[in-house]
Amino acid sequence: MSETAAIPHGLPMERDAGPFDPPRQITRLREARPVSPLVFPDGHEGWLVTGYEAVRQLLADTRFSSRQDLGIVHVPYETPGMPAATEPSPQVPGLFVAMDPPDHTRLRRKLTGAFTVRRMKQLEEHIVEIAERQLDEMARLAPPVDLVKEFALPVPSLVICELLGVPYEDRENFQVNSAKFLVKDQPLDEKMAAYGAMTTYLAQLVMRKRAEPGEDILSDLARHDDLTIEELTGIAFLLLLAGHETTANMLALGTFALLEHPEQLAELRAAPDLLPDAVEELMRYLSVADIFYRYATEDIELGGETIGKGSTVVVSLLAANHDPQRFDHPDTLDIRRKARGHLSFGHGIHQCLGQQLARIEMRAGFDGLLRRFPTLQLAIPADEVKLKTDMNIYGVHELPVTWTESTR
Repeated sequence: MSETAAIPHGLPMERDAGPFDPPRQITRLREARPVSPLVFPDGHEGWLVTGYEAVRQLLADTRFSSRQDLGIVHVPYETPGMPAATEPSPQVPGLFVAMDPPDHTRLRRKLTGAFTVRRMKQLEEHIVEIAERQLDEMARLAPPVDLVKEFALPVPSLVICELLGVPYEDRENFQVNSAKFLVKDQPLDEKMAAYGAMTTYLAQLVMRKRAEPGEDILSDLARHDDLTIEELTGIAFLLLLAGHETTANMLALGTFALLEHPEQLAELRAAPDLLPDAVEELMRYLSVADIFYRYATEDIELGGETIGKGSTVVVSLLAANHDPQRFDHPDTLDIRRKARGHLSFGHGIHQCLGQQLARIEMRAGFDGLLRRFPTLQLAIPADEVKLKTDMNIYGVHELPVTWTESTR
């Protein structure tokens, strides 16, 4: 590997190549050294992995641990007002994304039946109904409207609330607190207050499910006597957070991307059968859940480099999904591309459990939106759209849109 690329001090995060492409410094680094040293703000000498093959190999290798309680958590960007960690974070019961086998296996196995392809397909018609009802509501409004508030956030929130058995009228509680929890530089006390509010609410909910189970995923989980209330709460937190934040951001940012690529949008409207491929391509192109962490439990060879035991490794799925070694013209949005093999849902044992649900929601959402709002356009200049560069899941804070007619 070339040694000519400058070793970054802190993770490059400025979207200086545009709202949909990786930061220029990360692109240059991937080209020169796809497995690169990274100096963290606290002085830790870790690694940044940006190449497709290296990222895929790393995610499949369980020697790269997902646990955050093995050592001090090193954050690769400045967090004003947040003191550097001086001791490992305790493991959170139920939060299986931050666990390794056998703990990860035990908890994830409880959920595999809830998210099978067959079960998700059975829900497809109902998810389409939810999307269409929300579009009915939007069509009654006088434009301009914020697509995030009126469509992109409500659809996955309604779906995940219904699946989990969370009362939808409580959505403001978890939407506000999950957004606070995901702000990168949120002061620690505010972040923990938001997390505490969500977990207190969810603990009370799962206790009710255990006492009086219904027909929903949390009730199914609550029937497992070998799961503690703390574990049920952790699982509920994870499913609720992941179940609405990622898809909501994909619907909004994906619409922004299509509006900024009018030739692709016109092609998709003319050939709706391209939608499944378009959804995969948008997921590859946008990679809203970009940055993940692993911890080397021993010395490991990766991409011609030796990653030392105890190193924190930062993984960029966005950079990997824009790797020209894997995808031709990767910085081009091409709805006809066969983008299967993208890493937006991860890879290996932590691959996203709800990926089929997300695909169905996105197909239903984009299909309904493009069909019913044929003249949809941005209501403000593209460079005024507020990007979520401050959040751990990328997207837009608001997407003001307008139209001249809609189809009821």
